[in-house]
Amino acid sequence: MISGSSANIGVGELIAQKAKAYLELVKMRLSLLVSFSSAFGYALAMGGNVDWMQLTMLFIGGFLISGASCTINQVIEKDYDAMMTRTQNRPLPTNRLSKNEAIWFAAIVAAGGILVLYLSTNLLTVGLAVLSMILYSFVYTPLKRVGPIAVFVGAFPGALPPLLGWVAATGMISHEAMIIFGIQFIWQFPHFWAIAWVADEDYKKAGFKLLPVKGEKDMKTAFQIMTYTLFLIPLGLLPTYFGITGINSGIVATICGVLFLAQTIKLMRDQSRKSALRIMFGSFLYLPIVQIAYLLDMVK
Repeated sequence: MISGSSANIGVGELIAQKAKAYLELVKMRLSLLVSFSSAFGYALAMGGNVDWMQLTMLFIGGFLISGASCTINQVIEKDYDAMMTRTQNRPLPTNRLSKNEAIWFAAIVAAGGILVLYLSTNLLTVGLAVLSMILYSFVYTPLKRVGPIAVFVGAFPGALPPLLGWVAATGMISHEAMIIFGIQFIWQFPHFWAIAWVADEDYKKAGFKLLPVKGEKDMKTAFQIMTYTLFLIPLGLLPTYFGITGINSGIVATICGVLFLAQTIKLMRDQSRKSALRIMFGSFLYLPIVQIAYLLDMVK
């Protein structure tokens, strides 16, 4: 016979397991990065005169929209995730959550994100957030099995967060907003392709085709990665050129861009998984460092 205490512990463990599974669906690190990029765009547009309540609501709304997008992505890719080593332990392939549970969760989280943004920002911001969610979930996700066009399409929702933050602050899409969008847009390509290079064997199991050219890990692909990374160097100077930030952040962005580029040149030389892995981690460092530099050096 099971005691009341043991039964209570069992229920508690079940609730904890479900909560953990739902948290895994939202991809915490990715969604926090999305929220940070939105907050970056907002703070840069406000020139440091931040409405902290609005910023907090923007951060929460962005996190919820990103979490909903990640959840929908996993619902659509449940069977493919089960084929890959890196994703086979996610909540849906392991049946820790059912598809219906995940769909309801995505709907509730998406509705919450839209409501938060509607109450705290403006309709253009809400529209951009919904557009980002649709592009990521229903266009980029199925295109991953079609070809490298998925990376181009996925770069749009990936680059929208700072633009969304700027629009939340100003209510309009200006040339300054397009500059910070452009930097994050171009950054997506070496970032995506480095991940695709590292995870190539896994991706092939699920039929994902993300590497450029002929989808091979060769000199042509490495050259593409290097080319897009090279573009980041002049792009990183545009906030300084247009008076959004000062010269110090331009120097930081240039140094980070050159170091990032050096990693891609190493990949061109040896075309190894190790070099691709360095580019992947380098991309994770480049974006927040440059964005923080812009914030610390913004012209008020």
